[in-house]
This record gives sequence, structure tokens and C-alpha cells, in this order.
Amino acid sequence: MKCLLIVLLLVGGPAFAADPDALWKIVHEKCVPHMLADNDPKPCAEVTASSAILKDLVGVAQYLLIPTAKIGGMESPEILRPDAPNYFAAAWDARRFVEAKLGKKLPRDAVSLAINSMIGRSQDQFHIHVDCVRRNVRDALALSRADHWDSMELPGGNMYRVRRIAGADLATTNPLLLLAQERPETVSVFGQHTLVVVGAKFADGAGFYVLAGRAEPWRLNFGSGEELQDHACAVAQ
Repeated sequence: MKCLLIVLLLVGGPAFAADPDALWKIVHEKCVPHMLADNDPKPCAEVTASSAILKDLVGVAQYLLIPTAKIGGMESPEILRPDAPNYFAAAWDARRFVEAKLGKKLPRDAVSLAINSMIGRSQDQFHIHVDCVRRNVRDALALSRADHWDSMELPGGNMYRVRRIAGADLATTNPLLLLAQERPETVSVFGQHTLVVVGAKFADGAGFYVLAGRAEPWRLNFGSGEELQDHACAVAQ
């Protein structure tokens, strides 16, 4: 553990960013109170009973879905409760904010959702990055025919477990529960995982690629699925 800490400090991992409660303060102290008092979610773009949508400072069109409840992240057992909100379904719906910022409709395979591991994130409040996917990642995924979990090395060199799922949206499928069901023994170390969802167009209809990675800090892999996203949105050009 001491060696791991030294590695993290030397490379300046995301977990050491300043004010890890910044997102929670924005949602809890500004967006929700403003919505309740004035029906105005600013500085958020939207506030619902379970989540808020906030434009990230990074990227031309990146938005974040943030629960209105205090939830740490992938390590939090609340996200796997049967009655927990399907945050990924809400994040997929939030792609409309990305499209509005870009001023154009995006093909579904240009959109991605990502949540980083507990050591690959900068904030201690659960949040899903909603943004464009990298072109080379989209093209690599298009070659996958995995209807069950299969290992795949993606551009950047990190390994992910990948599977395809059918459906135009995520209303009936929660990617977090899919990951928990895939390897039940990993639920106790869920915080080490990163999860990414990318829209897809299959020959038999609409669907998604679900990608699960795991932090391996000794390999300088912090479990940041956000690495598969393009905050410049080149895929939209």
C-alpha cells in the first residue's frame, strides 16, 4: 500500500485534485435550492428529483449527471440497490444537452457515458460524464460481436470487458447492475471499476456497448473510462 501511494503521488493521479466536494457543493448548495425557490436550476442545466445535469468546465459539450443525493461513487452500495435510480438511463437522455451545445443531432454511436473508478476520479460525488466518444474507440468497438462479456484492448492500451446489449435506451437495463451480476465476487471492490456505455447501431437494431475496466495503478491505469471520450467532440465534425 505504501508503494502504491508513492506511485499515485509521483504521477499526480486524478484522486488528488483540489476540493473533491466541488460538484456536491454546486448541486446541493446552488442548483437544488435555486430550483426549489425559483424553478431555475442554474448553474445546472436541469434538476430532477434524483439528479442534476451540469455543464463541465472541461470540453466543448461535456455534461455531467450528478445525483441530488450524497453518493460517493462506484464504491457506494447505494448504486446497486434494487430501488436505486437508473442513473445511466438518465445520463443517456441527457445527451440532448450535448447535442444542443454542439447545435446538431449526433448519431447514437458518437455518444458515450463514463464513470471513473474511485482512484481515477477527481470528485467524491458520483457523476457520469456525458460526451462524445473517441473516433478510434468507436471504430474499434464496431468490430466487436460480443453478446456476452469478452476482453478487449482499446486504443490507449488498457483492457476492458465488453458486451453488446440491445435497446434504443437504457430504461430497462442498468449497466451498473450488469457489471455487478457479471462478477458477484467483485462487488466488495466495486470502487476499483470504471464503467463506460457507448451508443451503437447493430444490424438488427439500436443498442449499446457496455465496457467495464478495473484500475491497475501499478501499470499507471487508474480506471478512468473517461479516457475513451473525446472532450473536443471530433466525431461530431
